[in-house]
Amino acid sequence: MTRSRPPAQPYRAPKPDLAGRASRAELVIQRVCAIPEGYVRTYGDIDARAPRFVGRILATKHDLPWHRVVRADGTIPKGQTQRELLLGEGVPMRGDRVDLDQARLPPEV
Repeated sequence: MTRSRPPAQPYRAPKPDLAGRASRAELVIQRVCAIPEGYVRTYGDIDARAPRFVGRILATKHDLPWHRVVRADGTIPKGQTQRELLLGEGVPMRGDRVDLDQARLPPEV
């Protein structure tokens, strides 16, 4: 008597943890709101595992201080509008970039 194998089942990816995603989004929002005037953080400072997720949150939530989040090299993703807002808060610039040595909020804060 030979044993037959059960038919192969197609691989199904686990369903995403929507509760975890919501709490992660809340954490991003808290970190962005905690950036004081005159300082900046990079997308990676806010969430090192998913900097693009930070960008997505900033694109969909319009009541956040989005202008205080810059790229890792200090470049300003939203151009002149963001630059004017940062200059209005006294954020130091080095050419077309934010001077991260002076303006970057320390990670422990």
